[in-house]
Amino acid sequence: MSGINRRKFLKLAGTLGALGLAACTTAPRKGSKAKVVIVGGGYGGSTAAKYLKLFNPLLDVTLVEKMKHYYSCAGSNEVISGWHDLDWLLRSRDGLQTKLGVKLVKAKAVEIDPQNRLVILKDGSELPYDRLVLSPGVDMRFDAIDGYDLKTSKFIPHAWKAGKQTTLLLNQLRAMRNGGVVIITAPASPYRCPPGPYERASLIANYLKQTKPRSKIIIIDAKTQFSKQELFLKGWQDLYPGMIEWISSAKEGQIDHINPTKLLVVTEFNSHRADVLNVIPPQKAGWLARKTELADHTRWCPVDPHSFESTLIPNIHIIGDACIATPMPKSAFSANSQAKICAAAIVDLLNDRQPGPPSLINHCYSFLAPDYAISINGVYEYSGTERQLVATAGGVTPMNADRQLEAKFAKSWRDNISADSFGG
Repeated sequence: MSGINRRKFLKLAGTLGALGLAACTTAPRKGSKAKVVIVGGGYGGSTAAKYLKLFNPLLDVTLVEKMKHYYSCAGSNEVISGWHDLDWLLRSRDGLQTKLGVKLVKAKAVEIDPQNRLVILKDGSELPYDRLVLSPGVDMRFDAIDGYDLKTSKFIPHAWKAGKQTTLLLNQLRAMRNGGVVIITAPASPYRCPPGPYERASLIANYLKQTKPRSKIIIIDAKTQFSKQELFLKGWQDLYPGMIEWISSAKEGQIDHINPTKLLVVTEFNSHRADVLNVIPPQKAGWLARKTELADHTRWCPVDPHSFESTLIPNIHIIGDACIATPMPKSAFSANSQAKICAAAIVDLLNDRQPGPPSLINHCYSFLAPDYAISINGVYEYSGTERQLVATAGGVTPMNADRQLEAKFAKSWRDNISADSFGG
């Protein structure tokens, strides 16, 4: 790391967590009558449910999620590379119910009635709320790349949501010939997990180096630079020389179209044929947020960073990938951090108190090999003059850092954030 060392970062993270807990020791006046409904059971929604009950056990907290278990996107590149099987990504929310008393409702929320403060489920039942938390994640923008749509994604995976798509890409890599070409397209910002495409290229290279060493990976990028760029480029040179080629939009322009039949990516100035094609399209806030008109012209949801309450519709809070929390990246750690601030703010608001200025953190690890990892971190605080979050500290893994030690930290981080987000 640079800018802020690991010890100071972890100390600050603990301090911020302690401040959040200390601010919420008083139960809301509404007590058990206050109903908080959460829609979306990923890192953001599950963390919000947990900390609402930790901050005030009297709250009536209901978590709505159509899937019984959650396949974690964080870690999915490790499955694609063959390090783990798909079930390794499963995260259970059962502890939220058994240990904390969160009500788990396995159902699909299909509509929100903000005027009457109701969440309507697919079976027609209604859940009233005093405060609603949405953590709807992202949807792919299948209209953004000519030739790539939902139907095409069934055989040309994006694998940007864990589950069937993860397995599809994994199986295609296993079936590819030695000497084949893997093409990954990386979208323009913002999108879920900024370093994700480059970690994916690294771990696919790790797999191919061992099983199909004459193969090559090409990243066709809509950007001219990317997260942890120097660290990735150095790692590729050290670990996979000549195996990974990164093509920025400055070199070939944007993607003009995809030819799904020929597995062809056509840019403004060139074309590339793949044996395995992984198209990661641009993204937008999850459909329920958009349907409720919580997203603006950017297709993302504007929020007040004090509480992550929507600036468009009152009493609804949006956390995680779907919200606009610039300059925070869209990551599992960001969702976890935002959920805690949101939970603390809801307790304050139910007590007729204004939430104080927030402090949030993000820490993101990327593997390049099982014993080689890099990271980036940031601390974000509210600026009254700019009326938004600003980065006040942060840094990346130093070029001369111990990559094996960083890999150990990465594995520990992965276990800890899963336990913190989903464990009761």
